[in-house]
Amino acid sequence: MNTLSNRLQNLSPSATFAMSQKSSELKAQGVDVINMSVGEPDFNTPDHVKEAAKQAVDDNWSKYSPVTGYPDLRKVICEKLRKENGLEFTPAQIVVSNGAKQAITNTVLTLVNPGDEVIIPAPYWVSYPQMAKLAEGVPVFVEATIEQDFKITAEQLEKAITPRTKLIILCSPCNPTGSVYSEEDLRSLAEVIVKHDNLYVISDEIYEHINYIGKHTSLASFPGMKERTVVINGVSKAYAMTGWRIGFSAAPDWITKGINMLQGQYTSGPCSLSQKTAQVAWESDQQCVEDMRVVFQRRRDLIVKLAKEIPGLEVNVPQGAFYLFPKCSSFFGKRDGDRVINTSTDLAMYLLEVGHVATVGGDAFGSPECFRMSYATSDENIIEALKRIKETLARLK
Repeated sequence: MNTLSNRLQNLSPSATFAMSQKSSELKAQGVDVINMSVGEPDFNTPDHVKEAAKQAVDDNWSKYSPVTGYPDLRKVICEKLRKENGLEFTPAQIVVSNGAKQAITNTVLTLVNPGDEVIIPAPYWVSYPQMAKLAEGVPVFVEATIEQDFKITAEQLEKAITPRTKLIILCSPCNPTGSVYSEEDLRSLAEVIVKHDNLYVISDEIYEHINYIGKHTSLASFPGMKERTVVINGVSKAYAMTGWRIGFSAAPDWITKGINMLQGQYTSGPCSLSQKTAQVAWESDQQCVEDMRVVFQRRRDLIVKLAKEIPGLEVNVPQGAFYLFPKCSSFFGKRDGDRVINTSTDLAMYLLEVGHVATVGGDAFGSPECFRMSYATSDENIIEALKRIKETLARLK
């Protein structure tokens, strides 16, 4: 009998990748599908960064790196954290990983014991609960509605904390909602967190530079928080370098030592060439980051305007990242012939198969009344996709 481990049987597959796969299958059949399901910048990696990769090849950076990443790269990351975030870390407190996703998983596995509770604000990125389960922890969801701009309050957080709470995972700017926790929002959360011993935070800041409010604040910057916060970031989103797979964690020494031990046993250091390329991305002129941010903001304005013109959708204005997360529950119970829409996943599948637009149902993100659209695509695609969505939803009675 072929039986997978209990740990794997307890996990769920990624809904975003599942929808992207279905989209690809339809495209392979000749269907003109607009894919708004995957969170990936549509820009190419900047030319000066690509040149650095070519130079790294010529310079023969092709050997194993230290488990935690090259010392020069970790120094550059420390400088980035000091200059952009006001955070003082040493290179010994940095671990460079195969993307921010591994950095988060490393941290969860380093801190969480079986039965420990992990607080995850909902809506959440699909992988957070699965990471907690992998560590045999217990995900505890705190719901933030569209009425509160998908951001939890200090009062909600306080009520969710129990003696078994070990970890909180906070993402700002947020995937899937695009919401950004302001300095005041974070201060109020920090004041709750520091009152509880043995409580730690993963601050996922991978969308840091794609924000439209002018200033990013790290949760680690508040009094008493740096000692209990693991800052996660990387090059994937800001520099359009998703496939290069470079992320990092910045943490207190004892946590970093644990992450180092863990990563040393199952991947070791990430790709040597990617590390050298990421170093140039972080230490070079940052105009390319701002240029992409400006385009994303224009697209945000466009998709919000068009989505608000679709009857039945409730839309807020995201302040960061490149996602729109409309509330679509007004369509539940409606039908097109024999087809009935009962959930946001039903709606997403309907939009894919009938409207030929790939989105992701909010069920996977812990918000079953909404669905996610990525606007990391061209203006033309956004206009055509929202036209198709409007026409398709109008068929539901």
